[in-house]
Order: sequence, then C-alpha cells, then structure tokens
Amino acid sequence: MGQALGASLIGGSLYELEAGQKSFPYHFEHAREEWLLVVDGTPTLRTPDGERALRAGDVACFAAGEAGAHQVVGPGRILMLSTMELPTVAEYPDSAKVNVDGRVFRTADETDYWEGE
Repeated sequence: MGQALGASLIGGSLYELEAGQKSFPYHFEHAREEWLLVVDGTPTLRTPDGERALRAGDVACFAAGEAGAHQVVGPGRILMLSTMELPTVAEYPDSAKVNVDGRVFRTADETDYWEGE
C-alpha cells in the first residue's frame, strides 16, 4: 500500500482472515513500529498482556521490541501499517526464531561473535 501511494517510510497491508486464521506468527519487530486497524469482523489480538477481542474501528499500536509482541487471529479484515526501517528484524518467541530480511534462523544456533574468524 505504501508503495502504491508513493510513501517511503510507511507501508501497509490489508489482510482478510477467516475464523481461526493467523495473519502471522506471534512476533515483535526490533526496529519497526506497527499499527493495527480493524476494518471489519471480530479478530482476537494476542499481546504480552494476554488476548482480547477486537471489533471494527479498534486500533492498536505495537512498539518496537518485546513489549510490542502481537498476533491477530480471525475472523476479520485488518489493516496493518508499519514504519519501513531497514533491515527488517523480527523475533518469534513461540518458536525461538529470528527473521532478518526474510532469512529465518533458530535462536538456538546463536554463536560467539568471533567464531570462525
């Protein structure tokens, strides 16, 4: 959406979620702030504070870092907006993975900075 509007710092995606469908795994961004706008339906939002039901018109903001962890489960149509800082780094606490610009790694594989140098 951001590209279509000529934006370079903000992007957005519209998701149509069936009942029980997840828009993405439970995650948080390391450098991006994200916003959620419920366009239609009654999705469930999961955050570090627990789960809560949403309805059309509800807005939520997810700060960068662990406190901004979230997941949305349908049914509903949601608009997700985010700042477009690069590189993109997202962490998935439930599965112990990290996504760096589309490359996904297990955190269990963490190694010393100087290993192999």
